[in-house]
Amino acid sequence: MTQETAQLLLVGISHHTASMEEREKLALMPERFDDFYRGLKALPGTQESLVLNTCNRLEIYSVVKTENSSDVAKELSDYICSFHDFDSAHFKKLRSVKKSKYVLEHLFNVASGIESQIVGETEILGQAKNAYALARKQDSLGPVLNRLFQKTFQAAKWIRSHTAVGSGQVNVANVAVDLAKKVFGKLETSNILVIGTGEIGEKTLKALRSRGASKITIVSRKIERAEEVAQNMGIKALTRDQLDNSLHEYDIVLTSTSSPSPILTQGTIASAQKKRSIRPFLLIDLAIPRDIEESAAELDNVYLYNLDDLAKIADENLRLRKIETSHGKKLLAERAEKTWEHFGSRFTSL
Repeated sequence: MTQETAQLLLVGISHHTASMEEREKLALMPERFDDFYRGLKALPGTQESLVLNTCNRLEIYSVVKTENSSDVAKELSDYICSFHDFDSAHFKKLRSVKKSKYVLEHLFNVASGIESQIVGETEILGQAKNAYALARKQDSLGPVLNRLFQKTFQAAKWIRSHTAVGSGQVNVANVAVDLAKKVFGKLETSNILVIGTGEIGEKTLKALRSRGASKITIVSRKIERAEEVAQNMGIKALTRDQLDNSLHEYDIVLTSTSSPSPILTQGTIASAQKKRSIRPFLLIDLAIPRDIEESAAELDNVYLYNLDDLAKIADENLRLRKIETSHGKKLLAERAEKTWEHFGSRFTSL
């Protein structure tokens, strides 16, 4: 790749540009990562690529070998749409395209939690590191993205030690559990069901424990995994097959699976609620695509919250962090500018 042809490019969508329904349609499920990377590497316009896929964003970071980055942006957009069977004209309205140092500045902000739906949340840095590890495994990284992501991880760690952006260890699990506590009061007497044993599920369990919850049951697609987590946490485990018949026993249900379709339908929840009489039923869906059918919110005494709802609640409670966000963006812009001075000569002027 010569200096005359190398360019840094970002194409993607996020919660800033796309609704939850749109993000669901564009979400990349784990079992499809290999296929997605295989097609991505076959595109003629890219030399290095990394996919950042979370509940709130699908972004492709690339080093491209064409002098016309707009052509590659279209190529990447068309590929995303083809892979997900998504309307290309509509995607063009949602997508964000960034080039050269603005890609680096954006990446710094993303990894630091400043661009997160819940500002200052801590999961995104781990997600970025996982995306980096997966890209390495897929052999889609080269010297440029390798180095830039190392600089990104350093910047994210640095900003948390120089601002209050991440004060309080904010994450979606904590926000969800605080909501449950607000609705039910003391959690010690509430029967709680956690569905999903991934990173979010485990953080949810820890947040529940730290707030006094003890009557907790965990459900996983693999019962062995549920039993392992249950034994470590001192809680009960349940199989997915047992879920429908016992759902009515729980006051609070928190879900965070990677299922491509809802695991709790309106009908299932309606049947459970009939057995609960007038007792309220709190459902908190932490997944994209969503684990709980949206229409369940129409049922009497059923209170359903999703990630967008939690972000609104968090915004109301994080005024100080909003102020720190502005300060953090300024600091990261300066850091990105200095970092770019070492890399900019490798890329054509955009």
